[in-house]
Amino acid sequence: MQPTQKETNYLGPFLTMVFLFLLIGFLTTANTQFQGPLQETFLSQVGSMKNTLATLITFSWFLAYPIAGKFGADWSTKYGHKGTLIRGLVVMGVGLFLFYLSSLVTVKWPEAFIQWNDSLIPYGFFIFLLGSFVVGASATILQVVINPYLSACHIKGTQSVQRMAMGGTANSIGTTIAPYFVTGVVFGGLQMTDINVSQLQIPFFTLAVVAFLILGLLLKLHLPTIESITAEKDVKLERSIWSFSHLRLGVIAIFFYVGCEVCIGGNLNLYVLHDLNLPLETTALMATLYWGGMLVGRLCGSSISKISPRTQLLFTTSAASVLVILGMAFNNPWILVAVGLFHSIMWGCIFTLSVAQLGKYTSIASGVFMIGVVGGAIIPLLQGSLADMMGSWRWSWTLVLIGELCMFLYGLVGYKVKTKPE
Repeated sequence: MQPTQKETNYLGPFLTMVFLFLLIGFLTTANTQFQGPLQETFLSQVGSMKNTLATLITFSWFLAYPIAGKFGADWSTKYGHKGTLIRGLVVMGVGLFLFYLSSLVTVKWPEAFIQWNDSLIPYGFFIFLLGSFVVGASATILQVVINPYLSACHIKGTQSVQRMAMGGTANSIGTTIAPYFVTGVVFGGLQMTDINVSQLQIPFFTLAVVAFLILGLLLKLHLPTIESITAEKDVKLERSIWSFSHLRLGVIAIFFYVGCEVCIGGNLNLYVLHDLNLPLETTALMATLYWGGMLVGRLCGSSISKISPRTQLLFTTSAASVLVILGMAFNNPWILVAVGLFHSIMWGCIFTLSVAQLGKYTSIASGVFMIGVVGGAIIPLLQGSLADMMGSWRWSWTLVLIGELCMFLYGLVGYKVKTKPE
């Protein structure tokens, strides 16, 4: 660590990053919780592919990560940490306005739809998908700055994996309150059959305004640049970022992590609603307990200073694998809910192991790392298609089990640093 970094007070910037992490978690989970309600509204006249189309909401969000990750990394080098965060919040405001526009178009022009075989899909649904992509892009850009900043900013008495866990804790607070925001605030506790698309307008217009208010506050804050994790603008890096095997494999590991996290956090509500015929309130409770379990796990993880990230990853992936097997065996979604406790610190562990000893390559590595988050788009979509083909969600959780085992292998052998920056 450089002497100048030690002299800088990072507490204020650290808290700023933690708050932005909370906002990202809230919006990510709110987006996935719309799968069930929008399946009953936008997709009420869709036939046998209803599950597949509903999971496109999550797919479009996480599809943004491999695309926007490069922009975030380039902006971080060109505009610095603060400049990149400002641009990310502008993108977020635009995406949230598209959410508002999707409901407005559907309400004002109900006859505007696309006919696909025996299905009628309103234009508003595609605007919502675009909004989901744009807000997902903003989350990507923000995290390109947040992740390495939390890892590198020096706060007395902490190590990098603890600071990542603290950021993850804030993220979990956002994800925990989001399900009840969707069911209680946006849809007012209504039954699925009584939900109306028009109820989206005011909440998402308000969120767009809030995003721009946060932008105004950020413009006034001082956010020091951490030179040790940033390549200088005009300096050519000697090596390709892909030459570091522990980063390459870390990207694959995070692909499976995000896919597994989103499958349970997002698709669990479709499993409960359609396989078990439980009410919307129960799905909200399960989602809240799942994300709440992640919150508890991250609170515990932020206090762990003597257990290595590798050991934490091996233990949590093993426990999660056992729970997924039991959940399928007993056809019990409550067991799957418990996986959240062990998913809680996997992100911080994988990220810390992936960027270990990368030095000036760290900021670029953070952008590359975001490519792996596309797993949150692909794996839930594959699960939805698998559920459609099998006529049930029960055994589709095998995809999650495969992901847990791949993360275990990364913690077992893939994390090793074989080459170091010159």
